[in-house]
Amino acid sequence: MEKELVEYIVKSLVDKPEEVQIEEKEDDRSIVLELRVGEGDIGKVIGKQGRIAKAIRTILSASVTKNGKHAVLEILD
Repeated sequence: MEKELVEYIVKSLVDKPEEVQIEEKEDDRSIVLELRVGEGDIGKVIGKQGRIAKAIRTILSASVTKNGKHAVLEILD
């Protein structure tokens, strides 16, 4: 569910939504989402001073907290 949420948000922000890739790694207490976007779209996902990335991480954390887990969003080049 968390992967789909982040994917929906990111695809609505970028110019090349078909190039968005998210890999999910999960263990007992945490979820790690590794995000890759197309060339030139990384700035749109991070935003000025990281505000968009921070907002996405906040939404993601709120989504997983109800299950007692911790979420990490890694934005990769």
